[in-house]
Amino acid sequence: MDDHKLRVFCTVAETKSFSKASSIIHLTQPAVSLQVQALEEVYGTKLFDRSNNTVVLTSTGKLLYKYAKEILALYATVERDIGGLTGLVKGSVTIGASSTIANYLLPSVVADYRRNNPKTKVNMLVGNSRRVVEMLNAGTIDLGLVEGEVSRQKVVMEGLVPDELIIVMSPDHPWAGRGSISVRELQDQPFIIREEGSGTRQMIEKHLAGFGITPAQMNISLILGSTESIKSAVEQGSGVSLLSRWAVRKEVQAGSLVQSSFGDMRMLREFSLVYNKNSYFSRTFETFYEYLKKYPFEDLLVGKNECIGCA
Repeated sequence: MDDHKLRVFCTVAETKSFSKASSIIHLTQPAVSLQVQALEEVYGTKLFDRSNNTVVLTSTGKLLYKYAKEILALYATVERDIGGLTGLVKGSVTIGASSTIANYLLPSVVADYRRNNPKTKVNMLVGNSRRVVEMLNAGTIDLGLVEGEVSRQKVVMEGLVPDELIIVMSPDHPWAGRGSISVRELQDQPFIIREEGSGTRQMIEKHLAGFGITPAQMNISLILGSTESIKSAVEQGSGVSLLSRWAVRKEVQAGSLVQSSFGDMRMLREFSLVYNKNSYFSRTFETFYEYLKKYPFEDLLVGKNECIGCA
């Protein structure tokens, strides 16, 4: 079934922007315009009023949008019901995830899922939590995975797995081997942190503020733009840092990084699933959703390579 043009059209309608739709769908803006133009040629009418730098549905556009949402929902229902009769899980599911989840949790989960469901395809788009919700509301993704809280006005949010920011250091650092560190001891060490605006940095600053510690009072030696660059700098002995336990699990298991925790606080957050309240879910979606809910994530932290249902 060729529903691509309808999905592009709905994304433009819901974001009210060709450029935003382009970013969400990962098509160039001219390609998005061509998809909409093709629909306008089929129906012989303008679907959007693009005057005065705004994008608004015309009366015929509103009618098509209404039916397009019903058609897309019917596609999902057909796939689910036929799959229920045949017992075959076949098709695709598109997920959106924030960077920590996309880079450090999902690769193992998706690989295990596809070993059990080889006729399925999992597409993954990466963005911050706000962008994931935008993609969900635009119908670009079926399921989102986010860090922390998001607006719940249009979505259902379910906790999936807890996360904790932990102290990481090189194996030859004086703190290596210590079971816990006090928060104020961080001020005595070169500290490596993400750039301003990073969700991880915001979380760190919020917890340190509870101890009356501001960024200016920290001995910040490096400000880096990615978790991978921070891990490399810590491995090389440039300082200590606070990172998600999921982001450093492989390095800790390999011994190139050492982790510790605070004795006087914990930096906790939740990784959560988000999906639309009124969506029609395909059989592939339902199967992947249930797989996520049952997945033994904690086994990844201790180096186990188990997957549910694997032979």
